[in-house]
Amino acid sequence: MVIAALVLAGVAALIHVYIFSLESIAWTGERARSTFGFTADEAATMKLLAFNQGFYNLFLAIVTIAGIVFLAAGAASIGATLVFVGVGSMTAAALVLLLSAPTKRAAALKQGTVPLLAVIALVIGLSI
Repeated sequence: MVIAALVLAGVAALIHVYIFSLESIAWTGERARSTFGFTADEAATMKLLAFNQGFYNLFLAIVTIAGIVFLAAGAASIGATLVFVGVGSMTAAALVLLLSAPTKRAAALKQGTVPLLAVIALVIGLSI
């Protein structure tokens, strides 16, 4: 079950690296604007905020990947802590999005389901 948790955590990290790229690199491009539902003018106005927000997503991915590496290397306490911090924060951020903007339910589920499954799998895997 720990291996399943690490695979899910890795997928969650990749999703958040993708979100980083949309928010911090390609924010005013067509793909990012259509993904987030903004016009070119709205995207330009929010560019600095999106740039900063993208790095939050990148840092969550980095913490999660570091945790995976530590767990794989046998440092279970450090690795599990980092994975829980990374995917737990991803899950919490998705919950905040869901509660604060119910119209963004699909986005919240896309960004939060895999990290939540990673948390559940890691709890079960470490309990066995």
